[in-house]
Amino acid sequence: MRVGRIPYINCFPVYGAIDRGIVSLEGELVTGIPSLLNARMAAGQLDISVVSAVEYARDAARYLLLPDLAISCNGPVRSVMLFSRRPASELGGRRVMLSRSSMTSVALLELLFDEVWKARPEFSPGDAEMADLDAFARDEHDARLVIGDAALLLQSRGGADGRPAYPYVYDLGEEWRRWTGHPFVFAVWVAQRTTPPREALTTHAALLTSRDWGLQHLEELSEQAAAQTGVPASECRRYFEGLDYGLGLPYLAGLSEFFGRLSAAGKVPSTTLQFLAA
Repeated sequence: MRVGRIPYINCFPVYGAIDRGIVSLEGELVTGIPSLLNARMAAGQLDISVVSAVEYARDAARYLLLPDLAISCNGPVRSVMLFSRRPASELGGRRVMLSRSSMTSVALLELLFDEVWKARPEFSPGDAEMADLDAFARDEHDARLVIGDAALLLQSRGGADGRPAYPYVYDLGEEWRRWTGHPFVFAVWVAQRTTPPREALTTHAALLTSRDWGLQHLEELSEQAAAQTGVPASECRRYFEGLDYGLGLPYLAGLSEFFGRLSAAGKVPSTTLQFLAA
């Protein structure tokens, strides 16, 4: 079994017990940013992986969702942020740098510009995530979408003179909640439909057990996250507590709402949620 994982700290609560040998996973862990894991799943190079929610919607006939496992928020997410020099509604025709790392974050940002902020920026693909606000302030873009650990680090820092380098900061999880009233699901775990069911179910059970351990040991994981990112442990703990790692009914409703809006905009096919089952 080849099982994908994201290197960002948002996956620590799911893989923490596996990493420590507390929970056994019968397979090889393959680490990659979301866009890379999406591509590897699409190419059949992984059996099970966490992927961008949009990757499931893009090719739902290939995948089965793993029940009760996702990375979601019901309000601020804190790791998917638009940093801007001007209000989002005034970014029409302005240059906005997109993250290459996450299809879901980009799709959500495009929906917000189209439907909420009523602006049409000039989007351009970004390079590696930038975690230096002073360098960021010297680039030629009016705004930048930043995700993952870099977004957390940027929020914990100010400009060189103590002032915010970017006065307008939008948390995309919070913007979605304000717009629709629903939670937002950024990432899901999926299995290839060709993955043998017994192996898929065994891996799913291990991930759930590890997740449950992680949620009971957030203090330890926060210290580990602080060491990796440079973000204070208290902020890492706050970040973890703002995420939901299940996929209950309110989150399924939010996921269906997102897919429906993407389908109406012609960005993904009409999608039905289908789950791995015994």
